[in-house]
Amino acid sequence: MKLDEIDLANQLCFSIYNVHRLFNRFYKQALAPFGLTYSQYLILLSLWQRDRKNLHEIGNELNLSSNTLTPLLKKMETTGWLKRIHPTEDKRQLLIALTEKGQQQEAAIHQSIITRFDRNGFSIDQYRQALAVNQKLVAQLTKAVEK
Repeated sequence: MKLDEIDLANQLCFSIYNVHRLFNRFYKQALAPFGLTYSQYLILLSLWQRDRKNLHEIGNELNLSSNTLTPLLKKMETTGWLKRIHPTEDKRQLLIALTEKGQQQEAAIHQSIITRFDRNGFSIDQYRQALAVNQKLVAQLTKAVEK
């Protein structure tokens, strides 16, 4: 990297920071009709892939600690999206399961997000290309920080 490539406008980290900020706003608008935050949406995505997961599975999948997840899950239980279950055989475990509302709203939530992408000119090819580049970057940075 050359010295002139270190300017703020040329910083990949600054560009990703801005994308992160804008994605939060984008998803906030798409999820507002459902009363969901982006973090709550990620929990739903995890449960839509496979329902009835324990707290630690969701935490590992989303890279979130149980201290971060617990208030989100309590709020989502209060608003009817999921239920938290302590199995009788091991009260230390906490299972998370979708409610009927959580199951029934999946298609509507996906459609809200897809509509926003379509309305703003994102093609599926652009989406897949950006995702592939991002996944490669995540893999490379993960290796770099774990050395």
